[in-house]
Amino acid sequence: MKEFFKNKWVKFAIVAIVYVLWFVVWTESLWMLLGLPIIFDIYITKFLARLLRLDKHRQRKQTSKVYKEVWSWIDAIVFALIFATLINTYAFQMYQIPTSSMEKTLLVGDYLYVSKATYGPRLPNTPLSLPLMHNVTPWGTKSYSEAVKWPYKRLAGRRSVERDDIVVFNFPAGDTVIMERLAETYYDIVRQFTGAYGEKRGRELMNKQYTVVSRPVDKREHYVKRCVALPGDTLQIVGGQLIVNGKPQREIAGRQFIHFVQTTSPLSTKSLERLGVSKDDVHYSPSTGVYVMPLTEQSVERLKGMKNVESITKNETTETYSAIFPNSDKFNWTEDNFGPLWVPQKGATVALTEDNLPLYERIIKNYEGNSLEVTDGVIRINGKPASEYTFEMDYYFMMGDNRHCSADSRYWGFVPEDHIVGTPSFVWLSLDKYKPFPSNIRWSRMFKAHK
Repeated sequence: MKEFFKNKWVKFAIVAIVYVLWFVVWTESLWMLLGLPIIFDIYITKFLARLLRLDKHRQRKQTSKVYKEVWSWIDAIVFALIFATLINTYAFQMYQIPTSSMEKTLLVGDYLYVSKATYGPRLPNTPLSLPLMHNVTPWGTKSYSEAVKWPYKRLAGRRSVERDDIVVFNFPAGDTVIMERLAETYYDIVRQFTGAYGEKRGRELMNKQYTVVSRPVDKREHYVKRCVALPGDTLQIVGGQLIVNGKPQREIAGRQFIHFVQTTSPLSTKSLERLGVSKDDVHYSPSTGVYVMPLTEQSVERLKGMKNVESITKNETTETYSAIFPNSDKFNWTEDNFGPLWVPQKGATVALTEDNLPLYERIIKNYEGNSLEVTDGVIRINGKPASEYTFEMDYYFMMGDNRHCSADSRYWGFVPEDHIVGTPSFVWLSLDKYKPFPSNIRWSRMFKAHK
């Protein structure tokens, strides 16, 4: 059996079969068949080996211990980088929770194993990229080149996105960023400048003051939220209650809202820890004795039993402002009273008017690459008058479980299908940033799946 697998034809057959199944059948790309002659040469003809004089390389490895040691390290590093890149592209990716937008479901400091195989891995848009780096290098420069760009293509997965899935995706509004103000979206900053100085003057001042950078889809920042509405769904939020297709969203244990808690004396540190509220989200006014913090229904009931708690009032945002999608004065929506809104579906056609255009403008221009202008009341797409539009992709609506502490689709709109990365399978590590090692390790969350 050992001699059988040493045979060069057997080795070639095994590698060729694996290569064809993975890179030709799974990716549905006949161009990858061009790799077979290279594999054949590596195992059978060895023409490239003779051309590159690899026989001398082997001789030096046999006669020089230093040469052999150096090349063994190079071989190991190159193999590890190739293997890690393939796994990161096709199988799974690690992701850290940076903010409290999904608490109590996912906590700040949770490290997630994100499955790309569930929805099907995407082929990279920018294949020329430094391995294991997202969009910038440790020294602050771009980690990728756009000299080669591939169109969106998703390989076969186990299933499609389902309603109430937790999803990791590339931030749609991250197509353009201001390097000096990465914590804010480019479009919010544009609205600040144009609101103060007018459209033309505002953009001129902003471009002079800041460094504006555009990013391809696969190099935009990663976000994690819950998919609350699928393509073709109609959603509405009434008094903070999410309604999809006329039915309230199912109960989610980790869902929480901002509450005002009136106290007669401060809550103890242990009481706040038992509530599990992120310290970054707790605000206390000593002069009034009022806490402002996000709470689940279970946390509210627990607080009601404390002697120093006088009252608990749930916050409901009623003020409308331009940051709420679709960022137009035609829609007086808030984060607690929003919609109704239909989520676009691939192949569906919608009638276009000046009134509903703000809902789909970003899809038409930014996500599906058309030119769009309105002149004399006439909508023109790619220079032609348009009274309707047919969508080329599916779209999703994402929201954080920490409803009043989440920048989500209520602020920047739909998530296109080509932005979907994967779904978290489990938490493989969880660290509390406010505690020292080893007490900062949340052992109870290790290898715990969340839905």
